Amino acid sequence: MFDNEDYEYFECKTNGVISDSIVQNWTPSALDCYKINCKCVDCPIAHRHYSFKCKMNEIVDILLQTKGIPDEESILNPPEEEDLKEDIVA
Repeated sequence: MFDNEDYEYFECKTNGVISDSIVQNWTPSALDCYKINCKCVDCPIAHRHYSFKCKMNEIVDILLQTKGIPDEESILNPPEEEDLKEDIVA
């Protein structure tokens, strides 16, 4: 079905389980998925022919339940490391 020269293959080591670390915070990729209502047909990543099934829609669902609606500004413009250090010292 696939020509091995055109695709990169990955072996899933999680047996389909979503890692806790990936659902700790909103990421730019999760935000993009949320903004297109998790419609894979509209997703540029879906067209890259990865050999694994995308689980971003499931990740977005978990993030909505645990973190709420994403704040685009804070996701795309996180505070600088120096700003974080100042908050800790203050």
